[in-house]
Amino acid sequence: MRQLFSARRREIETCFGSVLTELLSSTHLNDSDSFIQHGDTTVLLHSVAVAFYSYKLCRRLGIRVPYRELVRGALLHDYFLYDWHKHDSEHGLHGFSHPATALANARRDTQVSATEANIIARHMFPLTPAPPANRAAWAVCLVDKICSVYETFNHNIYPELRDYIRRCRPMPADGRAAA
Repeated sequence: MRQLFSARRREIETCFGSVLTELLSSTHLNDSDSFIQHGDTTVLLHSVAVAFYSYKLCRRLGIRVPYRELVRGALLHDYFLYDWHKHDSEHGLHGFSHPATALANARRDTQVSATEANIIARHMFPLTPAPPANRAAWAVCLVDKICSVYETFNHNIYPELRDYIRRCRPMPADGRAAA
């Protein structure tokens, strides 16, 4: 099995792993694992994939962005916390409305910087009219589209990321690792 974090492992772990662990333990991000996003990919797995590949894209291309904010914004970009496949009047048309819901939920549960807010609010461009206003938001917008298409046409994907999420989850109160 190929290593998930082959290059700059310590650097990636410090940024990506610490942010993921922090958000899984301090917000309702873990709850998004019970909602399907595309194909059989959960919202949590999709968000982790978008964060990971946005980070890797910017690092590989030498795009200077605030990496911690890039990862946080990408992890929270779909923080809407409902099953978007069930249509109801409360949520409107999901593709157009969920960025505002995700941003409101993120602001309710954690501190959100201006960069993170821009990533969350504008990741659905061009469905939402305002384009991303910084390089980090553009990276997430692009990677989100790529991951969405990949997830729609493939099943049981991102096995390394699934394992990584398990390792980053907080330990239950009884001290036993989750299944």
